[in-house]
Amino acid sequence: MVPSEENQLVPKEDMFWSCRQSTFAELKKKFSQVESAAEEPRVLCIIQDTTNSKTVNERVTLNVPASTPLKKLFEDVASKVGYENGTFDLVWGNGDNVTDMTPIDQNSDKSILDAGFEPGKKNFLHLTDKDGEQPHIMQEESGTTEDGAQDRFIGPLPREGSISCTNNYVSQSYSYSSVLSKSETGYVGLVNQAMTCYLNSLLQTLFMTPEFRNALYKWEFEESEEDPVTSIPYQLQRLFVLLQTSKKRAIETTDVTRSFGWDSSEAWQQHDVQELCRVMFDALEQKWKQTEQADLINQLYQGKLKDYVRCLECGYEGWRIDTYLDIPLVIRPYGSNQAFASVEEALHAFIQPEILDGPNQYFCERCKKKCDARKGLRFLHFPYLLTLQLKRFDFDYTTMHRIKLNDRMTFPEELDMSIFIDVEDESPQTESCTDSGAENEGSCHSDQMSNDFSNDDGVDEGICLESNSAAERIAKVGSEKNSLLYELFSVMVHSGSAAGGHYYACIKSFSDDQWYSFNDQHVSKITQEDIKKTYGGSSGSRGYYSSAFASSTNAYMLIYRLKDPARNAKFLESHEYPDHIKQLVQKERELEEQEKRQREIERNTCKIKLFCMHPTKQIMMENKLEVHKDKTLKEAVGIAYKLMDLEDAVPLDCCRLVKYDEFHDYLERSYEGEEDTPMGLLLGGVKSTYMFDLLLETRRPDQIFQCYKPGEVMVKVHVVDLKTESVAPPISVRAYLNQTVSEFKQLISKATHLPAETTRVVLERCYNDLRLLNVPSKTLKAEGFFRSNKVFIESSESLDRHVAYTDSHLWKLLDRHANTIRLYVSLPEKSPGSQFRQSVYQKTGADLGNLDEACERVKGPAGNMKCVEAILEESTEKLKSLSLQQQQQEGDNGDSSKSTEASDFENIESPSNEIDSSASVENRELENQIQISDPENLQSEERSDSDVNNDRSTSSVDSDILSSSHSSDTLCNVDNAPIPLANGLDSHSITSSRRSKANQGKKETWDTAEEDSGTDSEYDESGKSRGETQYVYFKSEPYTADEGSGDRQKWLVVHVDKRITLSAFKQQLEPFVGVPSSHFKVFRVYANNQEFESVRLSETLSSFSDDNKITIRLGRALKKGEYRVKVYQLLVNEPEPCKFLLDAVFAKGMTVRQSKEELLPQLREQCGLDLTIDRFRLRKKTWKNPGTVFLDYHIYEEDINISSNWEVFLEILDGIEKMKSMSQLAVLSRRWRPSEMKLDSFQEVVLESSGVEELKEKLSELSGIPLENIEFAKGRGTFPCDISVLEIHQDLDWNPKVSTLNVWPLYICDDGAVIFYRDKTEELMELTDEQRNELMKKESSRLQKTGHRVTYSPRKEKALKIYLDGAPNKDLIQD
Repeated sequence: MVPSEENQLVPKEDMFWSCRQSTFAELKKKFSQVESAAEEPRVLCIIQDTTNSKTVNERVTLNVPASTPLKKLFEDVASKVGYENGTFDLVWGNGDNVTDMTPIDQNSDKSILDAGFEPGKKNFLHLTDKDGEQPHIMQEESGTTEDGAQDRFIGPLPREGSISCTNNYVSQSYSYSSVLSKSETGYVGLVNQAMTCYLNSLLQTLFMTPEFRNALYKWEFEESEEDPVTSIPYQLQRLFVLLQTSKKRAIETTDVTRSFGWDSSEAWQQHDVQELCRVMFDALEQKWKQTEQADLINQLYQGKLKDYVRCLECGYEGWRIDTYLDIPLVIRPYGSNQAFASVEEALHAFIQPEILDGPNQYFCERCKKKCDARKGLRFLHFPYLLTLQLKRFDFDYTTMHRIKLNDRMTFPEELDMSIFIDVEDESPQTESCTDSGAENEGSCHSDQMSNDFSNDDGVDEGICLESNSAAERIAKVGSEKNSLLYELFSVMVHSGSAAGGHYYACIKSFSDDQWYSFNDQHVSKITQEDIKKTYGGSSGSRGYYSSAFASSTNAYMLIYRLKDPARNAKFLESHEYPDHIKQLVQKERELEEQEKRQREIERNTCKIKLFCMHPTKQIMMENKLEVHKDKTLKEAVGIAYKLMDLEDAVPLDCCRLVKYDEFHDYLERSYEGEEDTPMGLLLGGVKSTYMFDLLLETRRPDQIFQCYKPGEVMVKVHVVDLKTESVAPPISVRAYLNQTVSEFKQLISKATHLPAETTRVVLERCYNDLRLLNVPSKTLKAEGFFRSNKVFIESSESLDRHVAYTDSHLWKLLDRHANTIRLYVSLPEKSPGSQFRQSVYQKTGADLGNLDEACERVKGPAGNMKCVEAILEESTEKLKSLSLQQQQQEGDNGDSSKSTEASDFENIESPSNEIDSSASVENRELENQIQISDPENLQSEERSDSDVNNDRSTSSVDSDILSSSHSSDTLCNVDNAPIPLANGLDSHSITSSRRSKANQGKKETWDTAEEDSGTDSEYDESGKSRGETQYVYFKSEPYTADEGSGDRQKWLVVHVDKRITLSAFKQQLEPFVGVPSSHFKVFRVYANNQEFESVRLSETLSSFSDDNKITIRLGRALKKGEYRVKVYQLLVNEPEPCKFLLDAVFAKGMTVRQSKEELLPQLREQCGLDLTIDRFRLRKKTWKNPGTVFLDYHIYEEDINISSNWEVFLEILDGIEKMKSMSQLAVLSRRWRPSEMKLDSFQEVVLESSGVEELKEKLSELSGIPLENIEFAKGRGTFPCDISVLEIHQDLDWNPKVSTLNVWPLYICDDGAVIFYRDKTEELMELTDEQRNELMKKESSRLQKTGHRVTYSPRKEKALKIYLDGAPNKDLIQD
């Protein structure tokens, strides 16, 4: 039988070669694949997560081969972002495919190259919700991952290779998706409140200490005895339970800090972790009194040491027992350039005795004399938990600053302390001991203990309290030496400098002997190599400057645990918990589950802005609609209906939700037939923000809703009536951008029932841009239509259609309509009435009656409306006849001088509490163009920078100046006046010396002075009134405030063209105020009810907007060229050298002497100062600094720059005025007496030149100090240049090497400089510490009152305190 080919036998040699060839073939194939993969082009994909599944949307970058299938791409994206594959879509982000919003097929085997991805370019993709559902986050199992896939954020201790990639073409990027999930280590982090990293490090260390955690769990909280909020042990229990059971990545510590009695400000205070440890242990001991845990801290952390002094002559030894909670180890010995190399070396130095000899000899009680002695420390007992503090913070006496020592100091993983414990192999001949009783003290410092034995007062002698004999004690200590091996389990690391930094902890778990980094909310695995990186220092040799270039991240506190199998505890298992802890665990789990459910609801809740035009109130309401994504549109309408409180206004079936763009006031689309569609699908998923809003649209029962289709634009059509000059409320029309103007006219013709043939259409594209659509074939898009548009139509047969558009009546009416605003004007409470009418209106025989009565008649029935109208018209006409009697060309002024027909804008509605709007328009409207051209009757105003009190009023118009409360700051400058500076001056204030000003000899023109002054003339160069303009549309209506508001002031509602000038606006208000415009002021009221005067008469009301409020106050305004000036008294030797006196008025061209003459009666009447003109001077004021002395012959605006909001000093003289010439210089001198540690009063020195020698001569003459002994220095800062008497002698730049005062470093070029001087031979007074402290307190108090510093100090450190009763203002404070 011939075997078949399948069954043929193959020799062994052939089989071997066949296998070898096949292996080579497979390897060759793989190599060729690798080679081809290397040559294959790669595609860069940038995927942006646009869903709302995570707190932060991340951006992922993939660099994949071009042959990668789409299915594989989706798998890689899912793995990278942490979503389950199949629960999200990918769409093109931008580029050529930006318009293609179709999701990419995730099940396709097509390569990404065939799918349209481009190699060598960036391919942007958006990760979106799938079918309206958010992607599902991939569930992670904690504690099961390998070290290579550990938490991506390791904190400050990253290890090489610790951040790995799942794919060789996936780039590394930090993912925020794990912020809310538990760390892969299984441990929970702590949230840093602000600067509480030091607290987090200590809390994690205590949590990872089995003995402390177990003891804390055994303590039971009694709620009946204490408030849980202020119970520190209970809040620690809760925190430890959460750290053990929570599924979160990190938990808050606010409840713990609240139990400390801390508020939110404490979170911004950085403290020392060792200081916190001691304070917190003290607080726990206080709280645990009378409990089983009363001695817990001492049992775990307390050790004992002996502080001794032994006489080297007789062997007598005095000693005492001290306790400690931690051992402070010096990094670098005092005065040494080299640091200790290891902890063991520092421990040896800690117990190294010192010899007291020479002046430091010890007085021996036995020898009865001072002898050489040995002083030192001996450890008697080490605690179970040994805490070592590495004293890295020191003080540099050369720079007088705190520094951090970053020198390298190693520490072992296992520390043998037996070599450091004391075994007394010899008994002293005489021994005296005392127990210090310092059981409650924390750590002991060797340098502090040295001071305890500096004087011989027998304090260290007494009776030894230990009952054991020396032999027994030695035997006991000897046995301890054999079991003093400690293992390191916590390293608290500080990263930063002495000024501040960051703490975190490296802790070894006793459960698995694995080291972890607890860095606030981040917990990650680390190795022993990472621990070695905290030794500090650099790789170079150690030296003095080694720490300056070393790493600032190093160990600060070390905690070791004694290796004792009998005492080493394990963490309690859950079944071993006490009942109260089991209940607490259950309670916290339920709270966390409840929080998780609430978070899940929040995650699935759509939150979107909701608007609604109230059907009866006709106001647009706004709210936030929160609806679950699974709720239907019909259910959402019901929720929005209740949210907007429409139950009493409209039935539910007359409401619907539509897509709305509030910014453009555009209705995007309606949702017909989608009432049962879930809102999540309708809105495109749950998102943090939406690019659109919703509008709750309402209708009347007899109406039907209009269908809004996507792609349409909304047009609001206003019908204009030229005969009545009215503009109708809008009618909404939907159109398409590709429609022509002709088709659009047909569309609006159907809506308005007006003929399309005669219709003129005007588009308002933007503010004041009115465009006539006169090309029938042009599309709406070409004409500039957008989502939401406003058009005006007019369809009359008038001849206005044939006039040029910009000259037509239609254009003027629409232009006025676009610029009209509504203002609420508050009239003065008490009109001057009779005075003004007798002085002005009586000349024309008019008796207008009281304006109050007129307003009352306005409030009456509509039939009486004509009465007030007649009064207002009559007063207006008579005022015009009075002020315009010299003007003959009234008819030649064009439209601007003619009365315009009464008009009303129907779309401008009065508030609901106005008078009945049913009264006829003619009976309510006042529209005048008052043109006053007499320059003598027109006066200009300036803005007052004082805050205006609401209750301020004036009883008479005759008062020349309105006194105002003193304030040097203007908060707002809406009228474009010079911007006020912080010192009360403005940008036009005098800044140069009067000398340079005089030398220039510059004569300013009227225009320049007017511009600088901040006031305006009402006339142009031709003498015409600037108020004479075409923009004078003005309509007023009486208005009453709410009855319940208690506001009895009279109000007007004014509709006015905002292009009107302030001057013309005031003229229109004259009939209502009852006085000329020059006798009242206009104040603009802001949102906070603060009022500021508007003074620039030539400026328009363009800065005002609808519904702004204006207050009218009586008082004479400034005339042309006048300035309101604030006068302050200069009191150089008073604690407050600047005192406000009064407001005055200075005029351009007035001399200083004339202004002084006008001030004299005002000073006498208002301030009680009876002065003569030669006994006071005026001088420049810059903030609180006195400056140039103004001479009597100086002229304002010629020699002295003056501006609005100007301030000036008035200085009362002791004698005659010494300043006679502009070449003189007046300085204020003050003598410093170092031997008495005091400063004399100020004395003025007038110099004829700027020479230093002349200054010294004058000072010598003034003080009697010999000329050669005079030393002087310029004062610093703001007058009076206060400085502490403890600093003045060395801090000022005494006796500068200059010959003139106007050069560096003095730069004394103007009057008012402060000069300190002294006698250089006078010795500085020597102060004791007590005197210095007392003087420092006095100086601190004095300088704080004047607002000056005592000395520079960085941010003041706040002592760390824990308040046992939870209240910082109580007495029980642990410090």
